[in-house]
Amino acid sequence: MRRRALKRREFIGLVGSAAAWPLAARAQRTAKLPVVGFLGANTLSTQKSSTDAFVQRLSELGWTDGRNLIIEYRWAEGRFDRIVSLLADLVGMQVNVIFTHATQNVIAAKQATSVIPIVFAAAGDPVGNNLVASLARPGGNVTGLSLQSIDLAGKRLSILRELDPGLHRLAFLANVDNPNSPREAVELQALARPLGVDVMTSQIGRADDIAPAIEALEGRAEALYVQTDPLMNTNRARINELALDAGLLTMSGFREYVEANGLTSYGPNFPDLFRRGADYVDKILRGAKPGDLPVEQPTKFDFIINLKTAKALRLTVPPSLLARADDVIE
Repeated sequence: MRRRALKRREFIGLVGSAAAWPLAARAQRTAKLPVVGFLGANTLSTQKSSTDAFVQRLSELGWTDGRNLIIEYRWAEGRFDRIVSLLADLVGMQVNVIFTHATQNVIAAKQATSVIPIVFAAAGDPVGNNLVASLARPGGNVTGLSLQSIDLAGKRLSILRELDPGLHRLAFLANVDNPNSPREAVELQALARPLGVDVMTSQIGRADDIAPAIEALEGRAEALYVQTDPLMNTNRARINELALDAGLLTMSGFREYVEANGLTSYGPNFPDLFRRGADYVDKILRGAKPGDLPVEQPTKFDFIINLKTAKALRLTVPPSLLARADDVIE
């Protein structure tokens, strides 16, 4: 990974120079090998474990970056305003496959090309968001793995209630630009209402919105349900810091939140999704059509608890929850 990143930095530094790596030579090189355009929704550091899992699985399937395959990485860094230009770059290169994740990225990729195969490692409600015609028969040029984030709202709410049986006020931190936000908010409210839990939705659209949104919740909510979203993922450390200052329990769907001092997370194992996404890429590179490859569901889920954060919140985690956790951070 470091070797590829170094070459990219060197290339950028030499652009415009007469001594730069000739574009013709690069074009000749990539023309001989299949090219996978990798559009990461976050930063490299945020999704390193998932990216590594993708590359490792490709290697197991016989594809090695720089030997018989080229992977062109682009990072949106949690900013959806960058997606269109990044995709235009990859489409302009005529990559063989676009590999990405996050619903907004997949929607943008589908709008950018109807010819290049698109594989998503994780996307919410692929049918409802018109990414595919059906899970069994996607049709078109898009396929991959469903995130099922909305379907997991009940499980996450149940964990929060076990952590705090007196929970009555829950805030849902959502990205206003995420097409899954309205459906997830409705599902969360429907599940919370019979339990006597009021849900308020706090919407943000950029990193600068995070602090005022969370600070406004102090005294108005007891817990914060963080949407699984690239904007949130990239800014997870800041979200957790502010939530802790406000005395809010936090629930997310991404284990890296908990590693960044969040309280707990429950959701699909992202490295596993990216590994399985590599299987789709392999099949397409060997001639399969994306429209013939059914969209699959997550099969591996992670439940993580951070006891250090629980202690800071003066919260006692029930032994029954600790026994069920896949990982406990102390």
